[in-house]
Amino acid sequence: MEKLFVYAASLQDKAIHLTRLGLIVVLLWIGGLKAFRYEAVGIVPFAANSSLMSFFYTQDAPEYKTHMNKEGEYKPENIEWHKANNTYGFSYGLGAVIVAIGLLIALYPVSPKVSAIGSLLAFGMSLATLSFLITTPETWVPNLGDSEYGFPYLSGAGRLVLKDTIMMGAALITMSQAARNYLEHKKRDN
Repeated sequence: MEKLFVYAASLQDKAIHLTRLGLIVVLLWIGGLKAFRYEAVGIVPFAANSSLMSFFYTQDAPEYKTHMNKEGEYKPENIEWHKANNTYGFSYGLGAVIVAIGLLIALYPVSPKVSAIGSLLAFGMSLATLSFLITTPETWVPNLGDSEYGFPYLSGAGRLVLKDTIMMGAALITMSQAARNYLEHKKRDN
């Protein structure tokens, strides 16, 4: 059993690199998806209810509720409403920011300093995402007659948001390693 623990302990650096790779993949993929209508519409409840983001839209919450498409659903009248609401423009911008953060983190082999900054930004982004648990009614099971609704009953949207606690931790781990690497290289170069 002791050998297993010794081996597990030896994996720490590899595990951090795998964590970094996971962050990069998630950020690039999710950020890239923000260029598609279904993803742009999917984030509307979060952004529309957030005091940090609602100003990007032309319509106030809860106006969006009557214009939501299910994933894969095509309703031209809803698409037009979302165009007028700046749903797609906001999503494109947010996606570009998320992809940029992923690319910054990916620069670890050539610039640990830049990668550490990217990880710090990913931490901040995750913190902002977690604020949706407070601002977005859709993160909690609605009262539709069952006795299990509201806090602490997370809806699908709420469970998705809560997973950002993992992203925050991963960002801190990769930031810490990148910052340490940067400082060690800087010390050696001086």
